[in-house]
Amino acid sequence: MLKVIPINSKSILNRSKIYQYTLNPYVGCAHGCHYCYARFVKRFMRIDEPWGKFVCVKVNAIELLQKELDRKKTSEVWISGICDPYQPAEREFRVTRRCLELLISKGWNIFIQTKSHLILDDIDLLKGYSNVTVLITITTSQDSIRKIFEPNAPPISKRIEALKILHEEGIKTDVMIAPLLPGAENLVEILKNEVDHVIVDKMNYGYAHWVYRSYNLEQNMSDMFFREKGNALKRLFEENGIKCELLFR
Repeated sequence: MLKVIPINSKSILNRSKIYQYTLNPYVGCAHGCHYCYARFVKRFMRIDEPWGKFVCVKVNAIELLQKELDRKKTSEVWISGICDPYQPAEREFRVTRRCLELLISKGWNIFIQTKSHLILDDIDLLKGYSNVTVLITITTSQDSIRKIFEPNAPPISKRIEALKILHEEGIKTDVMIAPLLPGAENLVEILKNEVDHVIVDKMNYGYAHWVYRSYNLEQNMSDMFFREKGNALKRLFEENGIKCELLFR
């Protein structure tokens, strides 16, 4: 059972080391990915539910964003850094959609990262806007592996279907293979002609080490594994005309 908690946030646009700003419509995420670095937020919250079993909805997000946009120059924003903006709660609360409407009206450069096909609910906003890039996170081609590491996230097939639809509508589409999981090697053929750019990153050991041990996948945890798999993926993507960036060496 997912616990939904309405909260008032003090700010909505925060400085980011990746893009100029990051915007998180929610705190917590129903996808419950075992490797997620955003689990650290629980240390600062009085919430008993485990990660993946709660989501805090920023009910004052739109009011905050309107005020902050009035004070800032047009810039770039990443939606989002520590939650999935299209987790199931978005279907009810539409915080992400209403934030997008404001950002688009101000001409901001928008980067949306999600594992969810629910982004298609907002395709009417995105397809007419040239300053948006959608980054779909696809970590493996095998749904059996997805179920181990991303137990409540949408199936891989749903993400690929969403990617194809977005691409066909002329929306700039990137894929994040982050973290690089077993089965990622088959994504080159699957994603061919469906993506503009691929980014690959390795596993966050701290949160997922026990998962690897539990499923006898430890042979895939070494730096050598990530380097070999990452370089092989980069070579294959680029042989197929798709720019591929490794975030590790």
